[in-house]
Amino acid sequence: MQRILRNTIILLRDLRDKLELYFHRFRGTEHTFMVIVAVIIGLLGGFGAVAIQWLIKLFQKLFWGDWDLTLQYFESVPDYWKIAVPVIGSAIVGLVVYYFSREAKGHGVPEVMEAIALRDGKIRPRVVLAKLFASSVYIGAGGSVGREGPVIQIGSSIGSAIGQLLRVNPRRTKTFVACGAASGIAAAFNAPVAGALFSVEIILGDFGVAQFSPIVISSVVATVVSRHFLGDFPAFIIPKYHLVSPLELIPYAFLGVLAGAVALLFTKTLYKLEDFFDDMKLNGVLKTMIGGLLLGCMGVFVPYIFGVGYDTMNFALLGQLSWLTMLLLIFAKIFATSLSLGSGGSGGVFAPSLFLGTMTGGFFGALVHMLMPEYSASSGAYSLVGMGAVVAGATHAPITAILIIFEMTNDYKIILPLMISSIIATVFSIKMQKESIYTLKLIRKGIDLFGGRDINLLRQHTVRSIIRRDQNIILNTTSLPSLLKTMLAGKHEEYFVVNSEGALQGIVNLQMAKEFIEDQDIPPELILASDLMRTEMQCLQPDDNLDLVMHHFGRIDSRQLPVVENEQTRKLLGRVRAKDVIDMYNKEIFKKDLVGGMHSIVSGMERDRTIDVFDTHQIVETTIPGQFVGQSIIELDIRNRYGVEVILVRKKSDEGVDPSSRPGTLPTGQYRFEEGDDVLLIGEKDNIERFRHNNPLI
Repeated sequence: MQRILRNTIILLRDLRDKLELYFHRFRGTEHTFMVIVAVIIGLLGGFGAVAIQWLIKLFQKLFWGDWDLTLQYFESVPDYWKIAVPVIGSAIVGLVVYYFSREAKGHGVPEVMEAIALRDGKIRPRVVLAKLFASSVYIGAGGSVGREGPVIQIGSSIGSAIGQLLRVNPRRTKTFVACGAASGIAAAFNAPVAGALFSVEIILGDFGVAQFSPIVISSVVATVVSRHFLGDFPAFIIPKYHLVSPLELIPYAFLGVLAGAVALLFTKTLYKLEDFFDDMKLNGVLKTMIGGLLLGCMGVFVPYIFGVGYDTMNFALLGQLSWLTMLLLIFAKIFATSLSLGSGGSGGVFAPSLFLGTMTGGFFGALVHMLMPEYSASSGAYSLVGMGAVVAGATHAPITAILIIFEMTNDYKIILPLMISSIIATVFSIKMQKESIYTLKLIRKGIDLFGGRDINLLRQHTVRSIIRRDQNIILNTTSLPSLLKTMLAGKHEEYFVVNSEGALQGIVNLQMAKEFIEDQDIPPELILASDLMRTEMQCLQPDDNLDLVMHHFGRIDSRQLPVVENEQTRKLLGRVRAKDVIDMYNKEIFKKDLVGGMHSIVSGMERDRTIDVFDTHQIVETTIPGQFVGQSIIELDIRNRYGVEVILVRKKSDEGVDPSSRPGTLPTGQYRFEEGDDVLLIGEKDNIERFRHNNPLI
């Protein structure tokens, strides 16, 4: 019996090893792997969007007694029940948030952005269920929030969970998170293009993303799923509108300013109320219930604020609300949504932004139409444009806002005023406040979202690291014939002119000398370098970071810049070439990719397991011998003494932390080993054993 059991275990191990081998080979085919995973994320993200809509209807039925809540239905609901239901729903959400998953609190998108920026896209898988349940309950109970934010967070969590399950490198995990976010917004609005652009513009914040195709694939697949289960219907009832007169572009420009102001008011009110509830010395569940109580009391008098508010938006788009009603609903919705999220509710801010834009545009359009009826469309057209403008102003993402409205209308006739209002709203809100409604939450937590972007890879290096000290220097007293002789014999295109003390005076090149000879009748021997040189130039100092240097090269037409000791002495130390800065940037990108690639290999390895790369060589992760602690790689002379190469170092993990989740770094020769360091080695099998047992070759 024991023999059979032992053989079974051996067979299962062999099967596992073969499956891992096939998986790693499959994962190595980048394009195929990414496409297949993108399709899976799109399917699951689409199902998540469908699930939240069904669950919202289910909880509406449980709480209110009807599957589809309308304003007419709310008129028949007793006032006490309008107050009680939000309190009950808030209590349930509070329990989920504070005792199961804190990430389910609020509007979700900043949490996804934070995971991208700080945790390599890692989100706890439990967030999927927590956000799905909490947001469905809260919206079903009348919470004044949107369902798009939760769908985005659910899709992103699915993408992150798949990335962690497959143990891919951080860059791929971030791409999977972006795929999930795109699938969520695409399925919610039936807008695949806008979904992909939302993910790139807001979630990643980088239009230079290398892996754009998987994001588009996930977005399209999620839209197909949504259309299959929910039908190919637009999110709103959109009548056909058009630009009545070119003069109407002027009011649309003013609408952009108004929309930007409303977006700014919404953002500030949201975080003011969040601060108010955070300062309350009460249990978190109780805070959420207080928010639900106040929301219910408000809903007794203004039932428009309950739920997502799509019915009310449709009334405004059809021109069926008075300008006074729409004006009052702007302030009512701002307060209701801020109260809902500030007290600890679960939901998004995207739909409330659409609601505010619809009311802002409708109110403004009604006034414009009263003043100039022959040259303006009805208030519904302005509601449609205002919808995109407030979203653009709140999120600082005008391209996404424009595309969402365009995909919902499929009409080019409204695109020009939509673009004008959205761009102006974005510019106005950025001028008034740098951060968007999403990034402000991160800044308040002390997180600089853009601190880790690729361009800032250059900030860790200074001019001192790439300065060239080769002699392309000419004294200011050098005569023109000597200058030409030096230039023609030398290899430099430009020469820096210095005085007898080595202080930089200017710059001169062959073209300057040629132009001077053609324009002057002075004997060449009397012409000095100081007569030819150009004195206006950008100077660098040794401690300037290379990100700043790159900006200087972008502003001027020069391939090199002088490096001076300081602005006072202007003593010339050398030069920096644009090519050297670009080479350093490419080197840092390569290191980052290599670390991510090695991290994915190591993540798939158990301690002391090996990967055969050649017949005689292996990649092994192992702990350093104790005698190495405190010594540098150069001092140990690891390559020559042991015949192995250290390609990655990982610090000792904290207690309870999965070792495979630790980030690795590419060590320099000066790196000194610390106790508990793990190293990733490549070398011959015998030499790796020598390293482990500190048995050098020489």
